[in-house]
Amino acid sequence: MDSLKTGKGVLKKEAEALLRVMEKLDSAFSEAAEIIYQCTGRVVLTGMGKSGLVCKKIASTLSSTGTPALFVHPADSLHGDLGMLQRSDVLIIVSNSGETDEVLKIIPWINRLGIPVITITGDPGSSIARLGDVALTVEVDEACPYNVVPTSSTTATLALGDALALSVMEKRAFKVEDFALLHPGGSLGRKLFLRVADIMHTGSTVPGVSVNTSMKDAILEITSKRLGVTAVYDDNGNFAGIITDGDLRRAIERYDDALLGKKAGDVMTRNPKVVHKDALAAHALKKMEEFSITSLFVIDEDNARPVGIVHIHDLLKAKVV
Repeated sequence: MDSLKTGKGVLKKEAEALLRVMEKLDSAFSEAAEIIYQCTGRVVLTGMGKSGLVCKKIASTLSSTGTPALFVHPADSLHGDLGMLQRSDVLIIVSNSGETDEVLKIIPWINRLGIPVITITGDPGSSIARLGDVALTVEVDEACPYNVVPTSSTTATLALGDALALSVMEKRAFKVEDFALLHPGGSLGRKLFLRVADIMHTGSTVPGVSVNTSMKDAILEITSKRLGVTAVYDDNGNFAGIITDGDLRRAIERYDDALLGKKAGDVMTRNPKVVHKDALAAHALKKMEEFSITSLFVIDEDNARPVGIVHIHDLLKAKVV
């Protein structure tokens, strides 16, 4: 057997299954998204076997995008775990066959609670599908040659769960800042949670000279602070510009030996790129990449004087890059 050919064939069948589910989406999907959005409790998902594994992923995606969700195993539900459900919750049942015995046994109790039930099955005429307030269908052929191994059906159900989660996320106007608060750990957390204020240089470590400082002293300031740049302040102490290593090279070409006799104000670049102290560190990185620069002075609300400076090396050390 040609494994590469088989692999491509499986991916093709699963991709086709996703498109088939997309084409069949109707108002039931919108109704399901609205029920989840209006839920004042938690979204509880249940399913057996591989459907249960898919439920866990959907619950995780919902929770990370602003909708509290959890997974309850249907077999365990019959032995006490149904106590996790409250009248303010919404239940999502996932069953490809739509006839999962363990799920069918908990339906009467769910009905007594009176909570909304969304079903996701592979058979719209199945027992479980008929019991739902809203029935979503993932009616696809499996990618395996015998049409029995859960492949296309689990992939399509997982994607349908993503579609629901992101539709509700949009309804909530859930922003990247909200996402960041729920993901403080790992590389994702560093990119979405870490602020410029968390890693910037402050106080005496921030290089700075006045417009009247000699270029000799300005160069010494750049060298001593080892950031390749210095801020330049006007006579009132306000931020007037910066001098970078690049400015120095251009000034040498322009003034030659006369450079050391110039003032910082003669060489500085006005209106430099800056970043707000409350901006995400990832935003500072994006700005550096956009303008091909290695450092940004950090400003606060009044924008009059930098409160710090962040260098590309700081982003590297913080593993934002």
